[in-house]
Amino acid sequence: MSAPDVAVHRPLPHRLLIAALLLVAAGLVVGHIAYQSAEVGLAGLLLSLFSSSGVFVAASQQTVYFGLGTAHPLGLTMTPECTSAFLLVPLIAVGALLIGLRPRIAGRVTWSLAVAAAILIVVNQVRILTMAALVSWLGTDRGYYWGHTMVGSVVSVFGGAIALVLFVWLATRDRSDG
Repeated sequence: MSAPDVAVHRPLPHRLLIAALLLVAAGLVVGHIAYQSAEVGLAGLLLSLFSSSGVFVAASQQTVYFGLGTAHPLGLTMTPECTSAFLLVPLIAVGALLIGLRPRIAGRVTWSLAVAAAILIVVNQVRILTMAALVSWLGTDRGYYWGHTMVGSVVSVFGGAIALVLFVWLATRDRSDG
């Protein structure tokens, strides 16, 4: 059997894993509203834990309202660009590709995807909490500007970079590296 034949004939578990990953990625694209609603729900739960002001989640509208009963109430609507799914889909697709190219690292790729996904979800929640804190501290206009445009973008970029570096490192490192 030649090398190209080996690349074409993957063991069934690897093909199933690749299919499952591609289905998850497609599910995040097709079901983005449900994912955004879940992410907003989590944000509402965290905001209610860390805030003494009122919080209301309108999950069907992918919106979390916070600062209710204060001078700086704000409603944040989670758009497709602001969800962690926006960054998860490409990582999952790359993970499926890596498993297709190097089936022996399937376990590491799966583990690295789980770690990267957790980091991206946590980072997005930190971004929302940061925005809420800045709105509370600086007021609605300045707090939203600094929380969304400036600090929120920095949090997202650094968090995304950390997730990407860890994903690549965990997925591709040789076991002899430690």
